[in-house]
Amino acid sequence: MKNIYFIINPQAKNGYCQKVWNRLEKILIEQKTSYMAFFTEYSGHAEEISQTIAAKAEGNRTTIIAVGGDGTMHEVLNGAALFSNVQVAFIPCGSGNDFSRGFGIPKKPSEALLSLLKELAQHNPIFVDTGKILTEDNKDIYFINNMGAGFDALISREVNRSRIKRLLNRFSLGKFVYVYFLLKNMFTYKPVSMDIKIDGRKYSFHSAWFVTVSNQPYYGGGMKISPDASPFDGVLNITVVHNLSRIKLLFVFITVFWGGHTKFKEVTALTGRSIKIHSSSALFAHADGEDIGYTPLKVSACHKALPVILCGILKEEEVNMNDFY
Repeated sequence: MKNIYFIINPQAKNGYCQKVWNRLEKILIEQKTSYMAFFTEYSGHAEEISQTIAAKAEGNRTTIIAVGGDGTMHEVLNGAALFSNVQVAFIPCGSGNDFSRGFGIPKKPSEALLSLLKELAQHNPIFVDTGKILTEDNKDIYFINNMGAGFDALISREVNRSRIKRLLNRFSLGKFVYVYFLLKNMFTYKPVSMDIKIDGRKYSFHSAWFVTVSNQPYYGGGMKISPDASPFDGVLNITVVHNLSRIKLLFVFITVFWGGHTKFKEVTALTGRSIKIHSSSALFAHADGEDIGYTPLKVSACHKALPVILCGILKEEEVNMNDFY
């Protein structure tokens, strides 16, 4: 196993990730694994490190492992996305960990690492889908979990900037920060008209709360926003919440944790490979929970674009031998 690089966000989950890494290093030493480790120091640093590692690999097969939360994985993906020789992996140390939830990675970091080392020894990466966003200023941004615009992006933005998240993380209650900001904003947020073009067909929503485009089922720390989404089928799943009263929005939110929201008539589920999002006024947008700017946006599915080490836990029917190197 050569060219293994770890990118660690030591501040993830209020410094919990640093403690986790100290334990993981002991495992790596016990397993006599050769590796290099880099620590992020600011937002966007993981993407810079990932891109530098990928470029210096000069075409040689390289493994970059994100150790942190979904934001760390998002940055590593965007740094490595254009390098076909780079495969990525994830060890969950954040408060949300939707990537590990959606891709069947063990919750415990030590178990995730041991499974990962086993898969690396067998050279079995799996090609998974990603999504690509083209912003209005022609910047490409990739996502592995989901992206969204509107009310959910506003909540993500406030969560990322809040001190409350840090406080709740101390008590392992980080996921409840989304509940707090939903209640804080639901009575003041104004739904807008939204036009969404999917594979050339236009859909109009006159009072839309938000749209989410998913590559896998989970977002927001365990909410099952798109139960049918799969990172292997070559399509993205679009969820639009619209024409909904504020009180009913609360009921929809409660049911989203098990996917029950899809039964509401005000929740429209669609699929497609090419999506254009326009709104009557500019809306906040996010990718994997990270701020990316505003609408309008273009989104496209990238089928089997990223080689990922997934610890061998995926259901066999979801993967066939064509997914491997």
